[in-house]
Amino acid sequence: MASNKNVVPEARAALDRFKMEAASEVGVNLKQGYNGDLTSKQAGSVGGQMVKKMIKAYEDGMK
Repeated sequence: MASNKNVVPEARAALDRFKMEAASEVGVNLKQGYNGDLTSKQAGSVGGQMVKKMIKAYEDGMK
């Protein structure tokens, strides 16, 4: 069974900042806490932007 428990609890704040940054880049207004009023398209665009940024950071690190 999957768990949402963070292995490194201190990483939670960094992940939240990363998510907020990605959301602002795609024009989605996230607020602290509950964001269940987002459409699937908005939530997907935030997640997609996060993945793009992670892949780019990884590729840049390989150079």
